[in-house]
This record gives sequence, C-alpha cells and structure tokens, in this order.
Amino acid sequence: MYVAVKGGQKAIEAAHRLLAETRRGDTALPELGLAQIRSQLGLAVDRVQAEGSLYDPELAALAVRQARGDLVEAIFLLRAARASLERFGYSEPIRTLGMRPRRRISGTFKDLPGGQILGPTFDYTHRLLGAAPATSAQPGDGGTGVPPLDGTAGENGHPGEAARPQGQDGPATVPGAATFLERQGLIEAEEDLGPETPFDLTRTPLEIPLDRPGRLQALARADEGFLLALAYSSQRGYGSVHPFVADLRLGPVEVEFSAPELGFPVTVGQIEVTECQTACQFKGGGGRPPMFTRGYGLTMGHNERKALSMAIVDRALRSRELGEAIKGPAQDEEFVLYHGDNVEASGFVSHIKLPHYVDFQAELAMLRHMRSAPGPDPGAADTGEAK
Repeated sequence: MYVAVKGGQKAIEAAHRLLAETRRGDTALPELGLAQIRSQLGLAVDRVQAEGSLYDPELAALAVRQARGDLVEAIFLLRAARASLERFGYSEPIRTLGMRPRRRISGTFKDLPGGQILGPTFDYTHRLLGAAPATSAQPGDGGTGVPPLDGTAGENGHPGEAARPQGQDGPATVPGAATFLERQGLIEAEEDLGPETPFDLTRTPLEIPLDRPGRLQALARADEGFLLALAYSSQRGYGSVHPFVADLRLGPVEVEFSAPELGFPVTVGQIEVTECQTACQFKGGGGRPPMFTRGYGLTMGHNERKALSMAIVDRALRSRELGEAIKGPAQDEEFVLYHGDNVEASGFVSHIKLPHYVDFQAELAMLRHMRSAPGPDPGAADTGEAK
C-alpha cells in the first residue's frame, strides 16, 4: 500500500528523539520511577495488565511510563512484550471462592456471611478535587489535601473506609451471595464452562459464533470504555439487562500449575483479581421457568468498572440462547466481539494518519472524472428540474 512512499527516514528519527525528550519532560524534575507508578497509579497499572493480558506490575508500570500515560498505547506495548514470552502451559482454573477479599459488596442481600467489606473504593467519597498541592498534603488526608470523610484514614490511606490494618485481608473464605438463591432454585445453577484445554484467543482467531468461554475471554481483553458504553446502553433500554450485583469482590487468589513430571498442581504465586457476578431477571421461556440468570466478569487487578460492565455485557450476549429479542448492540455478538479490542481498534483508526497519497490521488482522479462526465445536474434532484 505504501510502496510509492520513499524517504523521510531522517524526519522519523528526529521524531523519535523528540518523543524521548517529550516523554522525559522537564529535566529539572526527578524522573518518575516505576515504584511510584505501581504504588500511586495502581488502577492504571491494573487496567494495562488486564487488557494487555499479562500479569506483571513491573512491566505494566514501565509501559505506562513509556506511553506517557496513554493507557491504550501502554496496553499495546504490554501485549507486544507478552507475545515474545515463551508459552509452556496453562494454569489451573483459579478458585475465587478461596479469595481473602480486600473488598466485597453485594447489592442483593444486606447481611451476608463474612459481611460487606467496603475496602478501597471511590464509591463513598465526595468528588472534591484537592486544592492543596500534593507535596503539602497532611498526614491522614489520603495524599489529596482533602480531609477524610470521618476524620480518620482507613485502609491503604483511603478516606471514609472501615478501619483495618494495612495489608490485612478479609475472612479466609466468603461464600457467594448467589449461593442462597441457588439453594432455593431461584437462580440458574453455575455451569462448567470449559474443557481441560481452554480456548486461547491469543492463538486461535476469533470466529462468530463463539461459545461463552471464548466470549468471556474476548470481553476480558476488551476496552473498558467500550464495555462501559455497551453496559450503559443495555441498562437504558437498548437491550434487556439491568441486573443486580450479587457479588463483587477484590483480592488475591493463588495460581496453580500442573507440571507433567509431577502429576499434581503446585502453587506458583498469587495474583489480585476483581470478580463480579450479577443476577438478572428472566421471565422464562424455552423450557426454563422464571428465575434470575447470571452475568459474569473477571479481570486481573483492581478493575471494578470493567468487571461489572463485562458481567452486564456477558448476560446481554446470552439473549439468543435464552430466547430473548435482540434489541440493542450489547446483544449483538458480532458487533461486540469484533469491535471491543482497543489495540485493534486504535490501530485501524490511527493508521489513517499514515501516508495515503496514492489512495487519495486515485479517489481524487475518479471524483474529477465523475464531475466532468456529461449527465444530469446533481442539484436537479432537489428541485425536480433538469438542465
């Protein structure tokens, strides 16, 4: 496509040097360290890990710095790094019910075994921008210059939270809120979604239709903003999903790997994940009685908005199997899955910034030819007159 384009190498090299200088910024200021990014911009790092499909906070922080805070570009960088890594197997499915949650809430039941754990969240804070510079923040104000809501600093220094010692997690095991509904037959039973060898979207091209495990994998890598817009559209009526949050939890889970030479799984580490299960009303049909149906979202790191949006869209994409009318874009599997990947979307949109001289000249020549060819006046259709 760009064979006819020549030259420009010196200009490109100069652009690279200018980008490096711009990325560094004012050299009179200390350079931003990876530890600072991991510690103070943790939500940005977690989003990059989740959509970059690689759990490595250090590399994700490096990508955020290299991309100058452009998270989609950072996700692109992390995916490129992941593609260069050796693949030696698949881990065992993680057991989220064994999580020691830092945060766990439910919108379906007030009183739950293990309790509601507010944890680190913006949900209950006033959105007031701190007037004082960060360097003059006082101890206990969460680093924003805005006093805590209750006058004390909660877990991890976030204001307005229930006090808990730093780093202490919740109860050892917390049963899912939907368990109580499942015992009464009021919500569909959890299903075993996967074969022993899972569908791998990084090795298998996406094809429609896709089974639910494949859809969930695509949604886990999808752009948060795209999923948020789809979830919002469904809640507003362009679809059939306006659910309840049955269980939303954040915390560390163990990752196990079964080495062939051992014959049994061993724990290789921990990762932090956000899991969301929703309960959505279903009027019945197709041999199913009226009940609540499930939506599911799971992401690496602290990504509540993404996990909740994912759960809503997951349930919306089940509309066809449940015999529901397809009324909105969130229910259209092809539309959702082919447009959710932010790396692909960004690349296709941004590629038009590159030279298209030959294409444009071809279309320009065709336009001139069309305008010079004899025929009715293009404006005659508006008045019904011909010249």
